[in-house]
Amino acid sequence: MKNILPRHVGFIPDGNRRWAQSRNLAKEEGYAHGVLPGIELYEICRKLDIEELSIYGFTKDNTHRPSTQANAFRNACCIFAEEIAARGAALLVVGDDESPQYPAALRRFRSRQGVGIKVNFLINYGWDWDLQGLRTDGQIRSREVSRIDLIVRWGGGRRLSGFLPAQSVYADIYVVEQYWPDFEPSHFESALKWFKYQDRTLGG
Repeated sequence: MKNILPRHVGFIPDGNRRWAQSRNLAKEEGYAHGVLPGIELYEICRKLDIEELSIYGFTKDNTHRPSTQANAFRNACCIFAEEIAARGAALLVVGDDESPQYPAALRRFRSRQGVGIKVNFLINYGWDWDLQGLRTDGQIRSREVSRIDLIVRWGGGRRLSGFLPAQSVYADIYVVEQYWPDFEPSHFESALKWFKYQDRTLGG
């Protein structure tokens, strides 16, 4: 077995609303319960010396949800971003900052801040918004984000849901059935073990 770690890991923390419903809570209550798992996962990656992380916060499509939900996930994302920045992350927030859906509190992270592990946080992100940069700027708008080796998705979904399509072209995708707020370190440990067995030829 190859003893390798992915250099860049993408995370899709899905299932917050379903987690809340399974506990007879309002859907919007699930988002706040995803903050601490995110911090725990960040610390695990930092200790493993993984170089770069990309994390789905919320998409432009997500903002069409009821305002109570949109406010809840924006607030949870701001809390998470500020906390990992305080812990030394080199944080870059990627998303449509010209929209009122983009939290003002995160504007200072539109350029990368910090010198620790690179974290790319997708906020008010859309795959089409990203690729439109090719027409307007000659480059995708997520151009500072490198190619992803491994994507881990919670909540059982078997799709990218528009997650950094240019960087995900050769990513291996590992699916965790549990909802994101039920995160356990063993989920990521299993993903890393699985990744070691993948044939990383990158088409060669």
